[in-house]
Amino acid sequence: MAQVVVLGLSGSTDLWLVDFDAGTVTPVAPSGDSPLGQADSLRQAGATIVKGVDFAITASSASAVGGGFLD
Repeated sequence: MAQVVVLGLSGSTDLWLVDFDAGTVTPVAPSGDSPLGQADSLRQAGATIVKGVDFAITASSASAVGGGFLD
């Protein structure tokens, strides 16, 4: 089974499909009437949606993560 997650960062309307098995990150444009599109509409209205992810953080850069400094 593929290990994928859809991510959206605060302050951006973009959504990204991250495929951990393939090592890829691809932009996603969900249709408005799909479940993902409905969830994206909630997100754009200010909701935070988390399902199946137990750890997520943002950092200012990849080097900040390596140095142990997290935003």
